[in-house]
Amino acid sequence: MNLKLTLSSITTFLNKLTKLLIPLVTVSLLLGIIFGPDTPYVGDVYKNVTNILNMLGEDALLALISLVIILSYLNINKE
Repeated sequence: MNLKLTLSSITTFLNKLTKLLIPLVTVSLLLGIIFGPDTPYVGDVYKNVTNILNMLGEDALLALISLVIILSYLNINKE
């Protein structure tokens, strides 16, 4: 019973954390696309996402992933 409550609390915390971080990453990616990777803080997020996607192998995938993140954020706010 106590384990169930603990797991429920952790799940609730992680859901709230995700709802907080998605807009920050979305805005950072959008500003990184607009102002470039030399922008303070925003550029670091943009560069990190670029590095992760470069490890996957396709440079064009960055635009696709960024659009998916931005559109998913917009859909979350509609609900």
